[in-house]
Amino acid sequence: MSSTLNKTYPRLLADIGGTNARFSLEVAPERLEHTEVFPCQEYNTVVDAIKAYLAKTNNPPVKHAAIAIANPVVGDWVQMTNHHWAFSIETTRQALKFDVLILINDFTAQAYALSKLNAEELLQVGGSACELHAPKLVLGPGTGLGVSALIPCCDGSYTALAGEGGHVSFAPFDDTEIMIWHYARKKYGHVSAERFLSGAGLVLIHAALADREGIGSIQMTPELISQQALSGKSPLCRLTLDIFCTILGTVASNMALILGARGGVYLSGGIIPRFIDYFKTSPFRLRFENKGRFAAYLAAIPVYVVLSEYPGLKGVAVALNNHLKAHL
Repeated sequence: MSSTLNKTYPRLLADIGGTNARFSLEVAPERLEHTEVFPCQEYNTVVDAIKAYLAKTNNPPVKHAAIAIANPVVGDWVQMTNHHWAFSIETTRQALKFDVLILINDFTAQAYALSKLNAEELLQVGGSACELHAPKLVLGPGTGLGVSALIPCCDGSYTALAGEGGHVSFAPFDDTEIMIWHYARKKYGHVSAERFLSGAGLVLIHAALADREGIGSIQMTPELISQQALSGKSPLCRLTLDIFCTILGTVASNMALILGARGGVYLSGGIIPRFIDYFKTSPFRLRFENKGRFAAYLAAIPVYVVLSEYPGLKGVAVALNNHLKAHL
């Protein structure tokens, strides 16, 4: 079996979000090389992006590939939620002349990656120690809000969930959150957790607060909000960041209770690392533990910010290896 698996290298790995596509070649077990980030908007199709990456790496003889994508993967047809790419998995495999091409949800990959992260790639924010053989929750605000979990199996292995927890209905906690929920509901109808826990969500929270204060329309970006909040230039931006973190605390604690995630809560995605020093002392942890009779239960659960640069690539490598072991 091992000699058969060894013949499957190099393997193409991809982690495709709504903004960027990250690619790497796995040239040997857990040895990733030639990692590149391509802006999705610069390519008409996923095939174009993959061909551009392979050309940049001198067209290695890849026959086995796996893609983690910010989207539900149900059947052969993929229509991205936060980007215009739409494609058939089988047609893509044929176009690229791969023997094997698998697709998984990007946060399923993030969950698989938890087993490959070392202590230096994790920053703990509160809680005590992880309980062994308990579920691990991973969620991450970025272009959207991804959610998954690593669930222990009877044989000591883990399986990753493929869910769409970012689209659960948002539940406001206090009067301010009720106000921003009303603002978002007028604009979108249904208000999901992702509406606020994403880059666009930061802008939406700021817009709702500005509207309450009677401030006219201001063109803001997530980066500008973070910058002005941390520099002290804008109390409104600081409040926006505080509310973002408290909402994240509520959603993370809700999911932790649902899953019994005593194996820890892991925060990935592109937003939190931008303000990591602020986040450590933000209202996040206070809100995470604010669950009445279950405050002590949540206080024990450690939360980790994932600092690894490309965890999705590590995770999709695990998924591809599992697939090949089962089918070769």
